[in-house]
Amino acid sequence: MKENWILTNKKESFLKLSNSIEENPLVLRLLANRGIDDINLAKRFLYGKVKDMYDGYLMKDMKKGVSIIKNAIENNKKIIIYGDYDCDGVNSTTILYKALKKVNANYSYYIPNREEEGYGMHSGRIKKLKEEGYEVILTCDNGISAFEQVEIAKELNMEVVITDHHDIPIRENEDGVLVKSIPIADAVINPKRSDCNYPFKMLCGAGIALKFSKCLFDEFNIEEDAIMDLFQFAAIATVCDVVDLVDENRIIVKKGLELLNNTKNLGILELKKSTGLFDKKLEEYHLGFVIGPCINATGRLETADLSVELLITEDENRAKALANQLSELNSIRQDLTKESTERVLRSLDNELKKDDKVIVVYDKDIHESIAGIVAGRIKEKYNLPCIVLTGAKEMPKGSARSIEGYNITEELSKCKELIEKFGGHPMAAGLSLKEENIDILRRRLNENCHLTDEDVVPIVKIDLPLSLNYLNEELIEVVEDLRPFGKGNPSPLFAVKDLNIERMWLLGKEKNFLKLRFSFYKNERKLYIDGVTFDKLEDFRESLIEIYGEDKYIEAVETSYLNIKADVIYYPSINEFRGSRTVQMNIKNIRLKTI
Repeated sequence: MKENWILTNKKESFLKLSNSIEENPLVLRLLANRGIDDINLAKRFLYGKVKDMYDGYLMKDMKKGVSIIKNAIENNKKIIIYGDYDCDGVNSTTILYKALKKVNANYSYYIPNREEEGYGMHSGRIKKLKEEGYEVILTCDNGISAFEQVEIAKELNMEVVITDHHDIPIRENEDGVLVKSIPIADAVINPKRSDCNYPFKMLCGAGIALKFSKCLFDEFNIEEDAIMDLFQFAAIATVCDVVDLVDENRIIVKKGLELLNNTKNLGILELKKSTGLFDKKLEEYHLGFVIGPCINATGRLETADLSVELLITEDENRAKALANQLSELNSIRQDLTKESTERVLRSLDNELKKDDKVIVVYDKDIHESIAGIVAGRIKEKYNLPCIVLTGAKEMPKGSARSIEGYNITEELSKCKELIEKFGGHPMAAGLSLKEENIDILRRRLNENCHLTDEDVVPIVKIDLPLSLNYLNEELIEVVEDLRPFGKGNPSPLFAVKDLNIERMWLLGKEKNFLKLRFSFYKNERKLYIDGVTFDKLEDFRESLIEIYGEDKYIEAVETSYLNIKADVIYYPSINEFRGSRTVQMNIKNIRLKTI
């Protein structure tokens, strides 16, 4: 796929930071490139600790919500934690569960079944909870769109405290004007409220549950260590919910990783064992691509209660059995995802119209729990917004994934008369609609789409041209100190031109990974450095064949010798193998030079 490589150089921001902070110039340039040019935010990014987090009571309705729960505890009212089935929802539920246990509440939790009830609060379930004696509902990672459900709960004389982080819904008011609206709950705690003065708006659901728990602990004079233990669950959710890893999110993940690497939680310990991570240092990658997917798999293929039970159990045998079950479910999910993605890609080869800028796929056979993952894979393949719809009990439902510059939730709101239910973020959404409206929705979205051909060309932002002569362990250590990497703080990317590729190898059981050996000169001495990539082999192969011919590629595979030049974007790291440490390039993008 064609890419635009752009060198980021925010000189004014860099100079502003340089004049105020004594820090490695490379670090300051990387901060400036990420839009962090405020001195206080830069210091918070570099040196922020748990003690520097904002007061949770700055959130609108926090004091009101905590007072309701405190009163319920003191009067032995039954409280139900109403969670969600994804990784954020599971960890939010876990945090509130452990917090309420600590303050001796009369409580339980409920997470809806994805297929039976779908996302968020369910009207029938509210009535059943009332019949079971619950008087107070405390939501996490959901509730901001539960207008009907909250009304039912209030009619049943239940108190409702919403803690959520999703965008505030836009609804028609009595005058037919679209305005942001919130349910009539007793307390609505969401920093994205326009009347909320909380300084940081990008917490995930578990982050808000963590803040709520801290305020609740303060009311009951609970020791500081109790809240610290909850950071590990908030860290998993923060990484997996793909919120910006800056400000408080950065503090949460750094502290959480510290705790996770020394955890005493039986469920996490057993999950680390079952996924082969027990003797490894956990980084944000492991949360996002190993631990998180296992937690998510239960809500996709079974019930998310399994994941909550794993995180709250105090029985070692139970923890081991659940961890193994989660790992097995994730393997099944991976196979389903691969099969479904390949099938959709084959259909798009024939069905995708040349001028379409929004992909809408309807495949009844895709398991509805993986529609979002498949949509994400299709989006990455074409760099276009993608909606994947699948068969469901009442009507087709699915998930959307978008690209920068296209607010998928806002665009869906313009077609609301075609959709029965939807909600989400600018980059992701969930929706349900009648089958006869699918083609109309596809046409309408594309007719209204403002994306140009240039808009959908992937942009790769380079932080710095960096010759291989400068690579050493000290520089890599400086870069690694900027972890955790993720949305809002991507891993730094460096570039080098006209680099000679001397050799290549195909690695892995399926020979689907690529290793290259580059040569360069330092002080007239020829040196070598290896580079690896796990997702660019096909692009490399196609480019090599296009420029040099298929015989050249076959020869290179058979002999490993190549001797061609390329421009490379990379991230440097240390490769440790059998006690030896060597500098290595993680290849992010590569362009072969024409003959």
